Amino acid sequence: MNTQEILEKQKQYLWPNHILYYTEPLALEHGEGLYVWDVEGRRFLDFFGGILTTSVGHNHPLVIARVREQVGKLIHSSTLYPNENHVRLAEKLAELTPGQLQMSFFTNSGSEANETAMVAAQVYTDNRDMIALRHAYSGRTQLAMSVTAHSTWKLGKTFSPDIKHAVSPYCYRCPLKLTYPTCDIACAQDIEDVIRTTTSGRIAAFMAEPIQGVGGFITPPDEYFKIAVEIARHYGGVFICDEVQTGFGRTGTHWFGISHWGVEPEIMTMAKGIANGFPMGNTITTAEIGKAMVGKGLTLSTFGGNPTSTAASLATIEAMESEAPPAQVDDVGAHLRAGLEKLWDRYPLMGDVRGKGLMQGIEMVADRKSKEPAPAAVNQLFEETRARGLLIGKGGLHSNVIRIAPPLTATKEHVEEALEILDHALAAVHETWSVS
Repeated sequence: MNTQEILEKQKQYLWPNHILYYTEPLALEHGEGLYVWDVEGRRFLDFFGGILTTSVGHNHPLVIARVREQVGKLIHSSTLYPNENHVRLAEKLAELTPGQLQMSFFTNSGSEANETAMVAAQVYTDNRDMIALRHAYSGRTQLAMSVTAHSTWKLGKTFSPDIKHAVSPYCYRCPLKLTYPTCDIACAQDIEDVIRTTTSGRIAAFMAEPIQGVGGFITPPDEYFKIAVEIARHYGGVFICDEVQTGFGRTGTHWFGISHWGVEPEIMTMAKGIANGFPMGNTITTAEIGKAMVGKGLTLSTFGGNPTSTAASLATIEAMESEAPPAQVDDVGAHLRAGLEKLWDRYPLMGDVRGKGLMQGIEMVADRKSKEPAPAAVNQLFEETRARGLLIGKGGLHSNVIRIAPPLTATKEHVEEALEILDHALAAVHETWSVS
């Protein structure tokens, strides 16, 4: 089918609230490495990686080979039956994750992983209230949408009263109208105020993304997490670290983003980049929390930890270790960041550049002084980059943040190609805005 035929069937047979990028949506047909092709044969450099999911690029030969091998033996069994890939992957993740994280529960997605983590925290602590952050995004299940702090992503009318929201460490748009570092990290101190004024004084967990993904790659100040987690633990809670977008070396230097801030969570969630596009989520906990689930009720996962997805995950991690380890991601990411900062010098519509590793955001504003969001500029930039063969993402409460997150196997040559396209696209956007 061509693009129009696909769109006609989508309109007829799929819910109309599926979000589609671009004025004329892009129907992809195949991919290889950092590139994808649409059904009309046009090639694009993918710098959003299926929403930070294709960790080692499209159609990676090792992943494909391992999956084909497994499919030839056993596709599915459910968690009622042990399988080798399941336990091998759990062991590998215990090795890679920080601190005392050891015991895993696999599911199908980040939404499920986050929901599992919150239930585990409530069962373990015997408390109900949980502290999340404004601008957070945790998924599309009811409890995950309760944590999510974007009105546009909350579908339905019933959300958990157990979730309370503290202010986000959003330095560029500080909700407290303060300036770092003279602010004394007041955003972290707000967590204590939220606990003391909106809960019983005892909480189950503090849950946060190391860098807020859908929120617009909001990156906290260095001191934030140590203060925030200490407060949460003081009031009986554990720290749930949502690494669905930041995990597996995405932020460079470390395998998981929270390690940049020297904090070890009791519970961590992951998905997206864990299996290079195969459906999988995981909730990993300390052994103490994992063992506390025994006798508290029955649970299983029909598709979680299935032999095929775990084979894909093991292959993905192996490929990352050999081709895109965190140190390399840090190096390539620094090259990307330097290029973006040069563009910032040239284009006033770029209000802020932030992020770590290969997780970089550009906040677009109509005026750097007022910081008025410029979502229309983002929409135009999307069309300009697409026309030049580059795919990027967007986010933020005001839909004014460009999210750049290529596969971790991106090279400096790929980065240079992307930066050149961004340069030309930004020039076109600025010309339009200067006329208006």
